[in-house]
Amino acid sequence: MLREIRSLGFEWAELSHGIRVSLLPGIIEAVDAGDIKISSLHNFCPLPMGVNHAAPNLYLFSSLDPRERENAYRHSVRTIETAARLHAGVVVLHMGCIDMKEYTGKLLEMVQQGKKETSKYTDLCEVVTEKREKKKEHYVQYANEMLDRLSKPAETHGVKLAIENRQALEELPLDSDFELLLREFDRPNIGYWHDCGHAQIKENLGFIDHRIHLECMSPRLLGFHVHDVAFPGHDHRPPGSGTVDFAALKPLVKPEHIKVFELSPNLSVDEVTKGVAHIRQVWGEA
Repeated sequence: MLREIRSLGFEWAELSHGIRVSLLPGIIEAVDAGDIKISSLHNFCPLPMGVNHAAPNLYLFSSLDPRERENAYRHSVRTIETAARLHAGVVVLHMGCIDMKEYTGKLLEMVQQGKKETSKYTDLCEVVTEKREKKKEHYVQYANEMLDRLSKPAETHGVKLAIENRQALEELPLDSDFELLLREFDRPNIGYWHDCGHAQIKENLGFIDHRIHLECMSPRLLGFHVHDVAFPGHDHRPPGSGTVDFAALKPLVKPEHIKVFELSPNLSVDEVTKGVAHIRQVWGEA
């Protein structure tokens, strides 16, 4: 797996939330042999025993069930320890979600049908916003308590925790709460991870302005998941093929930021290489 990635010209790779325990010895061997370097891990990595599919939300930081939260903590610490073993400096985290009806799919369907400017769409967006604010308190509390707990083992192992923006409207942190969260956790080992596709979906829905959101987060920015979005919500497409204005983001992209191409496994090698070439052209070699 890692040699294939290396053969495409990548010197670094992120290990995702789909890495089975059985793959870990080979990964360690490849890293120790110098075949490739690991930039970051995405929680949970490796997957818990018996889980054989990508499962970043298997255990929620925000769960009202203390047993689930304890499982989330235990497997997150394992991810941090694995990152340290592989000399990766960052672990990307999902913070959980509010237990409420899922509206993102319905709103994307309405946008696809050209109904974004209708009163029905506006009313539904207001319903989502009101429900989130009404229900979020305990979920945010538990998620933040988990982040506080995890910052200690992360500091011990010299690993930074990067909180990822999410595409679903019920997922945490809410975009409107991100700045407050990062002010509360003003620690050198906690930062922000920008997923270009997720932010673009939120912009296509009318909930954020992609560039302004990134600009607000830029002082704490650690890295990117780079992919494009076929309008309105089909993400993990090659950069340059969709609706993300990568040129508008360029002034906020710095050499020290990690840039991970998070692309669909259905893409061809040609699509991958063209997408990478597009980013190099727009953002430059840095």
